[in-house]
Amino acid sequence: MGEEVIMKVIAINGSPRKGGNTEILLKKVLVPLSAAGWDTELVQIGGKKIRGCTACYRCFEWDEPRCSIKTDIFNEVFEKVLASQAIILGSPTYFTDVSAEMKAFLDRAGFVSVAKGGLLRGKIGAAVVAVRRGGGTHAFDTMNHMFLMSGVIIPGSTYWNLGYGLDKGDVASDAEGLRNMEDIGRTIAWLGAAMAPHMATYPKAITAE
Repeated sequence: MGEEVIMKVIAINGSPRKGGNTEILLKKVLVPLSAAGWDTELVQIGGKKIRGCTACYRCFEWDEPRCSIKTDIFNEVFEKVLASQAIILGSPTYFTDVSAEMKAFLDRAGFVSVAKGGLLRGKIGAAVVAVRRGGGTHAFDTMNHMFLMSGVIIPGSTYWNLGYGLDKGDVASDAEGLRNMEDIGRTIAWLGAAMAPHMATYPKAITAE
């Protein structure tokens, strides 16, 4: 029998508030994945140095799957993404959209993936949003749009992946939101197991000659 492959999932926190509502939601998603035997990791980018894409196009010029900007945390985090079968992105809602750090990560991850022929293609992706009241579905869409343009498989859940709360820890009282986080985690675990035997046949991106 072949050696058992350990599935890996990375959760990326775009909130600068450590231990806040976004982090609580991400950790809730990881619980059923950990129980299913996945290697789980939570990475903080919110509040850290990560700048936006400069459109230098150097990622098209070399063979390495990295960004030309070497003065921030992007390449370190993206390397972890490439080693994972599933990616969970989390952000608070700022003026109906994601945090600046998350937007920077989305642009650069999507661009490097495209430049290298579809590096994210065939991975599983989910977006999680902490929101006070309104605007959360737009932030949710922003993260999913990068996934959709990159050939990432997006599983659904019982509702939008939103948790409601303003002050630190408020989402812990959103019972429906927490149930949804647990559900999406279980769904990712199931989907990953179902996909694993077939990934060698997953279609590659059609690129210009």
